[in-house]
Amino acid sequence: MCIGITYDLREDYLGVGYNEEETAEFDREDTIQAIQCSLHELGHETDRIGNIKDLTTRLVAGDRWDMVFNIAEGLRGFGREAQVPALLDAYDIPYTFSDPLVLCLTLHKAMAKCVVRNLGIPTPDFFVVEKIADLETVNLNLPLFVKPVAEGTGKGVTAASKVCNRSQLISVCTDSLVAYKQPVLVETFLPGREFTVGIVGTGEDAVAIGVIEVILRETAEPDVYSYRNKERCEELVEYRLTSDSMAEKAREVALAVWRGIGCRDAGRVDIRADVNGMPNFMEVNPLAGLHPQHSDLCIIANMSGMTYRALIEAILCSAINRIQKNEEKAFRHA
Repeated sequence: MCIGITYDLREDYLGVGYNEEETAEFDREDTIQAIQCSLHELGHETDRIGNIKDLTTRLVAGDRWDMVFNIAEGLRGFGREAQVPALLDAYDIPYTFSDPLVLCLTLHKAMAKCVVRNLGIPTPDFFVVEKIADLETVNLNLPLFVKPVAEGTGKGVTAASKVCNRSQLISVCTDSLVAYKQPVLVETFLPGREFTVGIVGTGEDAVAIGVIEVILRETAEPDVYSYRNKERCEELVEYRLTSDSMAEKAREVALAVWRGIGCRDAGRVDIRADVNGMPNFMEVNPLAGLHPQHSDLCIIANMSGMTYRALIEAILCSAINRIQKNEEKAFRHA
């Protein structure tokens, strides 16, 4: 197959004035090279397309691909991760990973929690703050956890995100509203163990390839898997592959979320235990990072004995299989 690759390259945005945190979700050159190399080893041709503006130019010029390996994060709005998939849908070009509906839903953490809660899956109580006056109606037990409603890679999450009194809550929410220009998610703080579950596949074919516990070292920002801790994970975080009873429950919760929301091909679900030891849903990332050494999904795969190439192959096979199933279903109903 001829496989196009869509992505947002971090150095492109840094070069035009965006800062390190603003570009935290974008990919490094070595990630794109690693994906391209794996696809070549699997026998495919590749075409580096780039971001949505590059894709638009190429589509207008008449370029087409058998498949697009999409990891473009987008830059603005709650629908930024959905922009490239929506454009590819319009041109009837198949692509890897989730569709626009899932990507919009999961980027907005509060909306995702509403759906997960309606599925009967445990998630901490929460409240969305759009203006400071909204805090007058917050009625959640302290401590609380505060973060922007639609960011990833730990953006907007620091040691201050865990708040223990009302003055801290007002201060942190105010800072977040100003800095990120979007609503703030306030939720009950979960004090238990934290897990990240790597998932490959779609629907009933989805499997959890591994569960790792996120353990913060003494020099890390305490209590939170923050932007700083993620960026410097090699020195601040210990990842431990685990399969005890709580980890197995986390695996069950993660798969229920993945299937319930309709995520596709591969990604990650973040789980943390509450005060009673019950694993709760925190976030789902259906467009997880794919840096071979630095990204959580790749760390999980590696610790579980799955090579990087095998992970890329599994993602591609999932996309091909679900597309074939949809075509067969459409044929039967024609």
